[in-house]
Amino acid sequence: MNLTLKALIPSRLLGVTLVSLLFSTSPAHAADDFRVTYAGSMGVVMDKSLGPAFAQREQVNYQGQGQGAYGMANLLASRKVVADVFVSITPGPIAVLQKAGLVDTAEPVASTSMVIAYNPKGKYAEAFRAASENPTQATPWWKVLQTPSLCFGRTDPVTDPQGQNIIFTLMLASRYYHQPDLAEKVLGDTRNPQQVFAEGGLLTRLEAGQVDAASGYESATRSAGLPYIKLPDEINLSNPAMEADWYNQASFEITDPQGKRKTLHTQPLVFYAAVLKNAPHPEQAQQFIAFMKSPEGQALFEKNGYDRPKGGSI
Repeated sequence: MNLTLKALIPSRLLGVTLVSLLFSTSPAHAADDFRVTYAGSMGVVMDKSLGPAFAQREQVNYQGQGQGAYGMANLLASRKVVADVFVSITPGPIAVLQKAGLVDTAEPVASTSMVIAYNPKGKYAEAFRAASENPTQATPWWKVLQTPSLCFGRTDPVTDPQGQNIIFTLMLASRYYHQPDLAEKVLGDTRNPQQVFAEGGLLTRLEAGQVDAASGYESATRSAGLPYIKLPDEINLSNPAMEADWYNQASFEITDPQGKRKTLHTQPLVFYAAVLKNAPHPEQAQQFIAFMKSPEGQALFEKNGYDRPKGGSI
């Protein structure tokens, strides 16, 4: 890559670009790498904390690749990408790989909640900051999001759980705040092209001022050092105790990549890690999952804004 091209690519996107190139190398070279695929929101914790720490401890050549969890699961299931470990947000993408015969079980390694992130230098920053600090006196965050000139960013609900979860969050917010049609007023169509962006670049767009606010996981937003609106448990999908009686009241239909219409339901915001059955390095894969669950791994998760794992294996 020449210096002119390198200078035009933001540092975070450069990392993604280089990782993509590494995953496209020849099979002989790729076989030497210990490869971890993960939900795109995990880029910072995986490639700057957990991956390097494990690589140093075990003397392996770690390579990471992030993408919307459903999109990544489908790539792995079709054998277009081969990796040692897959780390998903929510059980759904793991189920894709279980159906494809590539995964037996997956272990919970961390958890998070939904938040609304915003640009600290944007023209709506003060309104969001006030909504966060003085929720009973300031304009509510959900009203700020309805400002006609505000640009809101989210990910594709077809390929990414976060894209599904922000829809669930707004649907639950509609019930919680007694605001009919709140989700439609904020989001528009399910796949509104004015709002939907690739997961790996969403927070980068927010930092660059290309969007004013964005959906996010608290973990990724804290890792990026961005301010956010912390949401009540009733709508942030973080509390498993609320799943049966409250979260499950939200559902919507979508057409999957195979063209099938299906109804989506909420799932707990837990990160699950699994060893792929076609992993080139299965023993190292098991060691990496054990490392993520160890006190050292959990400390790195916590440092990057993640909560403790919840629930059992799936």
